[in-house]
Amino acid sequence: MAEIARLSGRSDWIELDVVERERTPSELMKLGIRLHLAGLSLSNTIRELEKFGVNRSRKAVHDWVQKADLQPADDASPDHIALDETVIRINGQQFWLYAAVDPDTNELLHLRLFTTTTTALTQTFLRELQQKHDVEDAVFLVDYTQHLATALRRAGLRFQTVRHGNRNAVERVFRDIKRRTPSFSNSFSHVQPTTAEIWLQAFAVWWNSLN
Repeated sequence: MAEIARLSGRSDWIELDVVERERTPSELMKLGIRLHLAGLSLSNTIRELEKFGVNRSRKAVHDWVQKADLQPADDASPDHIALDETVIRINGQQFWLYAAVDPDTNELLHLRLFTTTTTALTQTFLRELQQKHDVEDAVFLVDYTQHLATALRRAGLRFQTVRHGNRNAVERVFRDIKRRTPSFSNSFSHVQPTTAEIWLQAFAVWWNSLN
């Protein structure tokens, strides 16, 4: 398994209890998950697995990611949080991806997909973030999007309006997400929004494992 470790790096962040009945060795399942989240398409991922004598379908690798139910860790206490949103297209329909990133560690703290972007949905995102992490003393870094500032003000959270600097941390995450989605674009195809969000949560765990 030394070659697997060389290709995939650490995989201890992947728990496979929910897929323990799979016929594929767990080390190779973890490799498949990691390679796909790291940027390989499903087709290229199964080609890599074939080198180890494992012949699985694209759907099998897709299901491994879905069933692993990877979620970013809780209980961070960041000093600053870069907060932003971007458009993700799923089957031609526009969705909004919200993300909060700790610019000091480059880790994704929380992300969600919504069908639109409003002050009320931003407040929902912030409540979820507050439930997961200690953010009461953090300073949020936002751009000039008005509903972000309004939602933060209503939540009693401190914020600064900036264009560059530490806020670029969330822009780096968005660039990588858009590059690593199917076809290396910002368009998810042939999936439900809930499926896309599970993939994005798994991506967040992979991203955090690099930091």
